[in-house]
Amino acid sequence: MSDDAAAKILIVDDDEGVTHTFARMLRLEGYQVRTAVNAETGLREAQQSHPDAIILDLRMPLLDGLGFLRRLRAHDDQRSTPVAIVTGDYFLDDSISTELRELGAELRFKPLWLEDLVGLARNLLKVTH
Repeated sequence: MSDDAAAKILIVDDDEGVTHTFARMLRLEGYQVRTAVNAETGLREAQQSHPDAIILDLRMPLLDGLGFLRRLRAHDDQRSTPVAIVTGDYFLDDSISTELRELGAELRFKPLWLEDLVGLARNLLKVTH
């Protein structure tokens, strides 16, 4: 087990299949995983559980990943939480990718396989440990 094995990771994605798969893969690596299937629930979960890292879908109904990130960063205690945005949209508008970077999020493209996801989690947690 690595040092960050007990780290808490929050996964926010409106596709429950993705959420369950990501959660299962990360739990096998020893992480504590919380999940949310929409941005509102994800924001509440982030406030309550203070995750060490967040993996977030960009395209979600109502409030998307960018909106989630803007609201998350508005909270003092969540300004530096490492966040990765995961999307299947390879043709992101430059203004969106620029704002994501400015808000301190890493950008990754789906599909993410086990080693990609674990590598991403480790990378995010390096920032905090």
